[in-house]
Amino acid sequence: MILAALAEEPMHGYGVIQEVVALSDGRVTLRPGTLYGALDRLVEQGLVTGDHEEIVDGRLRRYYRLTDEGACVLAAEAQRLTSNADAAVERLRRRSGSRTRLAHG
Repeated sequence: MILAALAEEPMHGYGVIQEVVALSDGRVTLRPGTLYGALDRLVEQGLVTGDHEEIVDGRLRRYYRLTDEGACVLAAEAQRLTSNADAAVERLRRRSGSRTRLAHG
């Protein structure tokens, strides 16, 4: 979700938190400690990098952006999730079809 949040443009931590909430329709809420730990790991892996910093209301705001490698990982994960969802939908379709045949047959 963090990679997806950063896919369009660089964001600061609070912006990432808000974007993850929006992307998940409110199902996922990241706490700051969780987010920054994850961002540190993503930076170490080369999937995210620091973009720039600014001071807002006397506080440092650090912006992060998705790297090209991060975009490739995000694309692969999106494809994996899509394949899993397609398989689940197909199984449900076959399940409801077999129940309909059993009920009528």
